[in-house]
Amino acid sequence: MRKPASFYFFKRKPIIPTCRDRYELWRGVANLLGFKAHERLRVEWMVFYYTAGKENAAQTVKHFGISRKTFHEWFKRFKDSKYNVQSLADQSKALRHKGNWEVVLPYPGREDKALKK
Repeated sequence: MRKPASFYFFKRKPIIPTCRDRYELWRGVANLLGFKAHERLRVEWMVFYYTAGKENAAQTVKHFGISRKTFHEWFKRFKDSKYNVQSLADQSKALRHKGNWEVVLPYPGREDKALKK
């Protein structure tokens, strides 16, 4: 009986940069994604919250000088995405679904009714 080719080779290890902890990984992902300065700052908010802030939002907010509402909005987005760093990037504010514009031509009976009123 012939064995599959995968039997003869080692399984490939996933390509993950060797980092000391998940916070360094978050920073590395931000660098790879080419985050701007204000987007990297949001990553630092999360790192500070979990490390020096000891999961204390008030301390994190005070340290960075931001409002609690702003921090909690970004924290919720980050947590809901299962700690995906990409969720801390700016997102487009354009409408996702633009309405389909339709030109309605007036029909003969319609103009007469509008004029009589």
